[in-house]
Amino acid sequence: MNYEAIKEAARGYQADMTRFLRDMIAIPSESCEEEGVIRRIAAEMEKVGYDKVEIDGLGNVIGWMGSGDRIIAIDSHIDTVGIGNAANWEADPYQGYETDDVIYGRGGSDQEGGMAAALYGVKIMKDLNLIPEGYKLMVVGSVQEEDCDGMCWQYIVNKYFDGPEDARSKIEFVISTEPTDGGIYRGHRGRMEIRVDVHGVSCHGSAPERGDNAIYKMADIIADVRSLNENGDDDAAIPGLVKMLNPAFNPEHWEDARFLGRGTCTVSQIFYTSPSRCAVADSCAISIDRRMTAGETWDSCLEEIRQLPSVKKYGDDVKVSMYMYDRPAWTGTVYETECYFPTWINKESAAHVQALIDAHHALWGDVRIGHADGDPKYDAMHLRQGRPLTDKWTFSTNGVSIQGRYGIPCVGFGPGAESQAHAPNEITWKQDLVTCAALYAAVPTLYRAENKTGDVTQFRATLTDNDIR
Repeated sequence: MNYEAIKEAARGYQADMTRFLRDMIAIPSESCEEEGVIRRIAAEMEKVGYDKVEIDGLGNVIGWMGSGDRIIAIDSHIDTVGIGNAANWEADPYQGYETDDVIYGRGGSDQEGGMAAALYGVKIMKDLNLIPEGYKLMVVGSVQEEDCDGMCWQYIVNKYFDGPEDARSKIEFVISTEPTDGGIYRGHRGRMEIRVDVHGVSCHGSAPERGDNAIYKMADIIADVRSLNENGDDDAAIPGLVKMLNPAFNPEHWEDARFLGRGTCTVSQIFYTSPSRCAVADSCAISIDRRMTAGETWDSCLEEIRQLPSVKKYGDDVKVSMYMYDRPAWTGTVYETECYFPTWINKESAAHVQALIDAHHALWGDVRIGHADGDPKYDAMHLRQGRPLTDKWTFSTNGVSIQGRYGIPCVGFGPGAESQAHAPNEITWKQDLVTCAALYAAVPTLYRAENKTGDVTQFRATLTDNDIR
């Protein structure tokens, strides 16, 4: 394989990728409102010569290149979060701007830049005849990830394909183009959205002893949730979540947990009802953002909350549950699912992970690369130097469904930086677009299917007895 030709082709498409990314940024595309950017992506795929372009019932755009039966997929979620306080932006987040080195605007790193690099990376495969015999490329612009990560791929697996077994039999692996700061990422922690409801009895505020204040009960529960996050593993009443890094508590998965990082929990929202400001509150509820490491499951996380001393103290007045997601897509389709996003991690030696490592070594060397700039605002390398090439994400991705739920091998390499995600004045780097497009183009030829084994997944919560629909 001519790696110099691949790099030359990727550099040759830098202007096209930049123009395309700026076009996507200019189209507001928050979750469930992605139609405009989906149609723009479909038009670009058709323009550069994809063999087939389609939009599924949920609104994901899928471009195909090649004619084989085995699939290598590249996923980019193309929805974004909002802009928040507009005063925090130094320029229009949709009009954006570019310099010789960076592209500014909402979605540049998280993660429409990934779509620009993927779309042109596959075009390079076609240009240079790099699609192996028997394979085809599936480039997905997925929707609603910011709202409910992985739900888009649940739809793809169960509606576009004929369920998980069919999808696993056809898809060799998926490359996620979420930002990786120049690294190759082989997993990340999972998460859950947990709700705790507390029942009370209202009465006139002048005689609060006649009622049962739900907020007071919830105050006790919130204190215990905080302890669950902050305590050490030696606390007798509430052992902290750090316990999963200890072999005594997590004998099978503590090494993976140390790689991924400990689980966390925090109260993210609070709600109440009361007849008036002159009355005792008769209900209170909280949302808990729960990040899960290896060894933790849907059941174990819910049970941890149910076993908190305050929750047990208030008995039947407390209900612990998981949120469901049912917001309609831009097409009007509703795909209801649990707000459960499983942990996943690959072995570094897995065939699909090794294909990316081999491609990076051949094209760019064995360390992370990126744009270095004297202005810290535009410098990529301050977050990359000294970090291992193969690592993991801090945040969550569509991999929670691709591999976490369904066991389809997944691996990450994408332009931009995690620190830019959801932040004002978001940027990405033109060099990253070139780096990623070249790597995507090289990977299929370097992938060794004969080295694929059944144990690439070191930990996947859906291999437990959780009743996942």
